[in-house]
Amino acid sequence: MAKERTRNDERLRVAQVAARLMAEDGIDDFAAAKRKAARQVGMADMRQLPSNAEIEAALRTHQTLYGGSEHDARIRELRAKALRVMRDLERFNPYLTGSVLSGTAGKYAHIDLLLFTENEKAVELYLMQRGSYRAVQRRLWVGESARTAQTFTVDDDGTEIELLVLALDDLRLPIKSTIDGKPAERARLPAVEALLDDC
Repeated sequence: MAKERTRNDERLRVAQVAARLMAEDGIDDFAAAKRKAARQVGMADMRQLPSNAEIEAALRTHQTLYGGSEHDARIRELRAKALRVMRDLERFNPYLTGSVLSGTAGKYAHIDLLLFTENEKAVELYLMQRGSYRAVQRRLWVGESARTAQTFTVDDDGTEIELLVLALDDLRLPIKSTIDGKPAERARLPAVEALLDDC
């Protein structure tokens, strides 16, 4: 019993350190934050690492305790930027997702948008006309199948915005979260406007 309590305490400590690393050092990869936190804590059994959901819960607690009005202002600023970009990309059916939507974004966070369109090339053409961008392929789960989707990254005055482009038919399917494998939350323009009104 005492051994299990020690393991649970160690697991909680790793989640707390990983949350601090994500909030303060800009680490946005759960696996990297876990490994670094486990090394810092001196965790012996790497099979006992906390889940991504446990780290996200610790991240929320960390931001509530230490973020204060600075964190609230940062979330408001990121959501306002996301809303502006969503309005610009309205013809591509944009949805806000990720840490800016959930309110867990740290000071180095990027904005994640999902775009649903029948013409992926139209997104790239639109971006070409507006300046520089980077393009990569990303693997994810859409519904029950693994997919490779085009992701464009643009810089908006120091904030990276990732645009993940999916087919219009994918709108009705869940996009699986990398945090816990559950469907990722997503919000359309009116919902993001309402979030800003509530801030």
